[in-house]
Amino acid sequence: MAASSAASSGVAQRYASALFDLARERDALDTVAADLDRLQAMLAESAELGRLFSSPIVSRAEQRRAVATLAERVGLAELTRNFLGVLADRRRLSALSAIARAYRAKLAELRGELTAEIVAAAPLGAEELAALEGAIARFAGRKVRLETSVDPALLAGLVVRVGSHMVDASLRRRLQQLEQVMKGIR
Repeated sequence: MAASSAASSGVAQRYASALFDLARERDALDTVAADLDRLQAMLAESAELGRLFSSPIVSRAEQRRAVATLAERVGLAELTRNFLGVLADRRRLSALSAIARAYRAKLAELRGELTAEIVAAAPLGAEELAALEGAIARFAGRKVRLETSVDPALLAGLVVRVGSHMVDASLRRRLQQLEQVMKGIR
């Protein structure tokens, strides 16, 4: 499983690098980033779209037609449209989320930004996000870009990842720690 994950990570890195280089040549880094963000949001909201992108049953031609139609409807840039076509032709649409993350990481590196992943038990408000961004920026000593997601399994609190550092301030983790302590008492 780890080898498969590493291989898919390498694929995502290669495709993200190629897209990044093309977007940079065409002065479209932000446009492509916005398109990828929209695509990731649509994938998160639609299980059907996720199945279309990852199903081995759907032919390359069908995937290509589907992504062309989708790209047209949501108004994606020509570079993004062409890139999706290449992914469909090479049966790599299932790697789109990983490619988007790798692309954003390259963009953040170019800008000298640090990406912080925030997983919260419930959606965070604008004030909470601004406070987190400020605190992490002070910790890191540079500008920070937040990537947020929600995981109700945390029960309460949040998990913050900045580079190789992770702070798990979730209720789930606290309960796990308490359970371990209680096992030691018995």
